[in-house]
Amino acid sequence: MALNQKPVEYQFYLRPPTLGKWEAFKLFLYNSSTGEVFGRTGPSWAKIGLFYLIFFGVLASLFAVCLWVFFQTLDPRIPTCKLSGSLIGTSPGLGFRPSPPVENVESTLIWYKGTALKQYQHWTNSLEKFLEVYRKPGLTPGRGQNIYNCDYDRPPNENQVCDVDVKDWFPCTQENHFNYHKSAPCIFIKLNKIYDWRPEFYNDTNDLPHKMPRDLKEHIIAQKNINPQLLNTIWVSCEGESPADVENIGPIKYIPKRGFPGYFYPYKNSEGYLSPVMAIHFERPRTGILINIECKAWARNIIHNRQERVGMVHFELMID
Repeated sequence: MALNQKPVEYQFYLRPPTLGKWEAFKLFLYNSSTGEVFGRTGPSWAKIGLFYLIFFGVLASLFAVCLWVFFQTLDPRIPTCKLSGSLIGTSPGLGFRPSPPVENVESTLIWYKGTALKQYQHWTNSLEKFLEVYRKPGLTPGRGQNIYNCDYDRPPNENQVCDVDVKDWFPCTQENHFNYHKSAPCIFIKLNKIYDWRPEFYNDTNDLPHKMPRDLKEHIIAQKNINPQLLNTIWVSCEGESPADVENIGPIKYIPKRGFPGYFYPYKNSEGYLSPVMAIHFERPRTGILINIECKAWARNIIHNRQERVGMVHFELMID
């Protein structure tokens, strides 16, 4: 090395001064020496903000286009998947009302004291709420102008819906407290709706199911003798599940008739349509005993499955 050459000076990285937590936090909020706010300068924030604005704008546009294309494939009244191609299937179930209290919604027990208003008031209030749309056609959009007085020889057209007049179903009326105060309550049942499902009726009285109750078979034969058109009905039977229940359930009356008339079907989601409903009047059930009751709907294409509760409904009745 030459004697007159100057030594090279090296600049080493110096460790920044140690800051306390509060000082480091204040420096993160705003660094006066660099002009950074939250670790970024103004131009840096503008660039990243513009990037995310464009990114999420394009993402939202793509999602909106996909959603628009998806809704073009849907019909507001006709489901995409129907009958065997849907999760509901081709065999409707039955539902019953009144519903149990909210805190015990999974229960199927109807339990009250026949002479205590507070005991049976929940059940009658539940029925009043359920039947309100049947009593007041104006509550269902389109029902008022589309309602039609259907009969077996007067089925509705595509723009009409059949009337269900529950006001004259004595003793199962709101004014009579649905007969709960006399320890002879009325339970209402309905068939669940399946779009475009068409019942296959038992039109041949010589080919009725072996498991169909005898009294129902006799009733069907009697209806055929009155008017063969009455066979176009989805029949309903209710009975006790065990021999003891059969003994305790007492006589049963079906109001207004023992089934759902066929002119309500197929269900096409017509404006103003309401499912047919019927009342089961237990005239003299034994009090103080829990009675297990099972109601079934009868048509050739209705299967009965206790595990899946298809084609039937189970509930318990206990009156103290």
